[in-house]
Amino acid sequence: MRDMAQIKESLKTAGSIDYLTKNIWGKANLILLRKAISEFAHELIIEPIEVGKNKDWIEYELLPIKNKAIKYQFKAKRFLLDHWYIDVGSLKKTVSDQEAPPDLISFIIEFKREIRISKEILPTYLEEVSSTLRALAYAINSKKGNIDTLIRADYQGIECGMSGHPTFIANNGRIGFSSEDYEKFAPETGHSFQLLWIAVHQGNAEFSGIKGLTYKLLIDKELSKKDIAIFEKTVVELGEDKEQYYFMPIHPWQWHNKLVHIFAADIAYNKIILLGFGEDNYRPQQSIRTFFNVDNPHKFYVKTALSILNMGFVRGLSPYYMSSTPEINVWVDNLIKNDLYLQKKRFTVIKEVATVGYRNRYYEEALENDNSTAYTKMLASLWRETPFSKLEKGQHVMTMAALLHVDSNENALLPVLIKKSKLSTTIWIERYLDCYLSPILHCFYTHDLVFMPHGENLIMVMEQYAPVKMIMKDIAEEVAVLSKEKKIPGQTSRIGVNVPDEFKLTYIFTDIFDCFFRYLSQILEIHCNYSDASFWELVANCVVNYQKEHVHLSAKYKKFDLFSDEFPRCCLNRLQMGNNKQMVNLSDPIGSLKYAGFLKNPISAFNPVLESDKDKIK
Repeated sequence: MRDMAQIKESLKTAGSIDYLTKNIWGKANLILLRKAISEFAHELIIEPIEVGKNKDWIEYELLPIKNKAIKYQFKAKRFLLDHWYIDVGSLKKTVSDQEAPPDLISFIIEFKREIRISKEILPTYLEEVSSTLRALAYAINSKKGNIDTLIRADYQGIECGMSGHPTFIANNGRIGFSSEDYEKFAPETGHSFQLLWIAVHQGNAEFSGIKGLTYKLLIDKELSKKDIAIFEKTVVELGEDKEQYYFMPIHPWQWHNKLVHIFAADIAYNKIILLGFGEDNYRPQQSIRTFFNVDNPHKFYVKTALSILNMGFVRGLSPYYMSSTPEINVWVDNLIKNDLYLQKKRFTVIKEVATVGYRNRYYEEALENDNSTAYTKMLASLWRETPFSKLEKGQHVMTMAALLHVDSNENALLPVLIKKSKLSTTIWIERYLDCYLSPILHCFYTHDLVFMPHGENLIMVMEQYAPVKMIMKDIAEEVAVLSKEKKIPGQTSRIGVNVPDEFKLTYIFTDIFDCFFRYLSQILEIHCNYSDASFWELVANCVVNYQKEHVHLSAKYKKFDLFSDEFPRCCLNRLQMGNNKQMVNLSDPIGSLKYAGFLKNPISAFNPVLESDKDKIK
């Protein structure tokens, strides 16, 4: 018979669950329940009732329509952009006047009528919420996200300390991962692993690279001579011509959970050949399917298809987009390099330089070439430049998401960065806005070019703890030119989209103002004693300075007015809860959005008189 020690030893293969304790779970629930109430109130899904005031705080009650015996009570401050900051220590739940523990999953169920989530979507959404809670519990226990750890951490250390998208409640679902997969592959665990390599027959596969980067040059850079020789021998021993195959890296999870089943016929006929693990170790980034080479940081990032459900999408990678990806990146990179203003701001991108995409002929035939489903996005990989190729002496990098990071002890990273920089808060923020917002404004007004400029997609280049320039990444999947009338050459033309004029500023108002600056301004006031209004005045000043420097665009400033009184309130959680498997139609992302009224524009009070208008007044 086995003893207790042997039984416990056997449990190690099940994955660690040491962090799933009553105290840690309660803390994780309290943190995410505070976020859920704040974001649902912001999106007008729920309506807390004001019941009193206590100095600078307003006291609220919240009761679900279906069960008036349940009551939530808390203190909150209301910021510009209708942002709710809840004092986490004041948040209490009672049931029939008896205090009950905070429970986010129960909260979702209690308010499902207000949320209007369907019975079909609710169970999967609850699974995503539970998984997000589990990830936060892990982070609390590991302390990797604690500020005193992050301020000393390197680029990758900061990556694994982040807690996900600031707006979405279910932001770390990872549906498909087992507990063992989570330990191996989740960014917050900080573990490194080797990628699997396969050979794919060129009859079903396509390689694409930037000019000068051939397939052979890429593989010689990414693989050792020893690995190349072993991989080629594997192909030859199966009686195949090695010259008819491309080598490509894949995520181990994707092989075991998707490819061996769905591509079994192609494996049987040697269209796909398993080669083995590469030598280099990689760490997953916040985006979970992009990997940083920790053994050789100056090698390329690798991004692969990973068919798990996470934050509104199955995270595949389309082989049909792969052929145009390098060309799009080169076009965007050249536009930036040939723009004097962007060069002055030192704004740059890290290019996706090469791709391999493999097509499953069965699914193409069955779906009649409908390439929008997850089943046609299971086997593709790309290589992206490393940010270290963009650095000068004395510079270091960190994700822009770090500016919004607040650890489980309610400590924020931003005030520590400002203090260590020895700059005033005003100067630090002005420099940040000049690096980040000014180039985004220029791309929009001068080139009709927009990105997805959220925190995870920007890498900040820092000197003495202050930002000096920004690096944009994830270009081909996220970039768009807001006019199909623009002359965009070759395959790059697919980034041209027709967006109604009234929605074009969504890329700034929603993506930057509401989904990033809203949280940044709260952190500045709560943690830096720097008022909400003062921050937005700096934002307005940045816009005014840009407009003064580019007066010739005054007609565009009027047409797309960043100082308008209000703008549509875009609701991302409503979007995810409406369809958590594909919340946005990628062929019409703007048309997919959900709105709830309008938000008062926090910079409208600083509306300038344009130079052209001054002449008319005279």
